[in-house]
Amino acid sequence: MSFALIQKVNDEQKKAQVVDVRSGDTVRVHQKIKEGNKMRIQVFEGVVIRTDNKGQQTSRITVRKIASGVGVEKSFLLHSPLVEKVEIMRRSKVRRNFLSYLRQRSGKSARLTAVQFDREAVNAIKDDHAEEDEKLMKEQKAAEAAVKHAEKEAEEAELAAKAAEVEARHAENN
Repeated sequence: MSFALIQKVNDEQKKAQVVDVRSGDTVRVHQKIKEGNKMRIQVFEGVVIRTDNKGQQTSRITVRKIASGVGVEKSFLLHSPLVEKVEIMRRSKVRRNFLSYLRQRSGKSARLTAVQFDREAVNAIKDDHAEEDEKLMKEQKAAEAAVKHAEKEAEEAELAAKAAEVEARHAENN
């Protein structure tokens, strides 16, 4: 009974569809980042060197990229609400699941052989919840921009009024 209940809760938390990511794929992961009270999307692009628990709720990918000459690895839970979307940019031919040997390689020896694939068909996943979140974030940004614009106009009007007052005083004195 308790296992069935746990399974039900886990299935509710799962995303309806996720992209079929494999080791060797070059992916672009869009992740939500919270800074203070603002939310933004940060993109992390690199090569998938590891996939874990593919069919389960805890499915995870480890993505590696070189930033300023230093190797950076990040693990992403595919069903996490913080992961907005995963785009596959390029597929490569690999014969193992864990590409940990890429950590010791650099330059041309770290290249993987590309494979032709249909990028649009692979990345075509419709997630209504993610689209709603994206619309909400855009609306919030637009509202913040409108408030800033109104504040700026009020400030400019105030400065114009002060300038007119100064000119009037100057005209009185002359």
